[in-house]
Amino acid sequence: QVQLEESGGGLVQAGGSLRLSCAASGRTFSTYTMGWFRQAPGKEREFVTALTWSTGSAYYADSVKGRFTISRDTAKNTVYLQMNNLKPEDTAVYYCATGEFVLQHFIPGFYRYWGQGTQVTVSS
Repeated sequence: QVQLEESGGGLVQAGGSLRLSCAASGRTFSTYTMGWFRQAPGKEREFVTALTWSTGSAYYADSVKGRFTISRDTAKNTVYLQMNNLKPEDTAVYYCATGEFVLQHFIPGFYRYWGQGTQVTVSS
């Protein structure tokens, strides 16, 4: 049973930084893609970033490119999302997700397993 546990959310002022963590367990993730999505109130869940576990290749939404960085610690089976220069529009619940056959990394439907989400609030 795959489990994803997010942590690191909170309240921060605009321009500040946060680092989210996603600890994965339940199997070997070498063939998996790890993704971060977010959902603001009244909006659809949207892609933030993804990482191919085996190669470390990373993909970013245009809205976060240059501000957010995804990384992994293979020894800890943990993925991190470093968020810098946060803006009020980054306020959302952030979800970690993973799947083995993710053909389109920006589409939530390709990810089989999801964490419970962690709230990020950016004040202006």
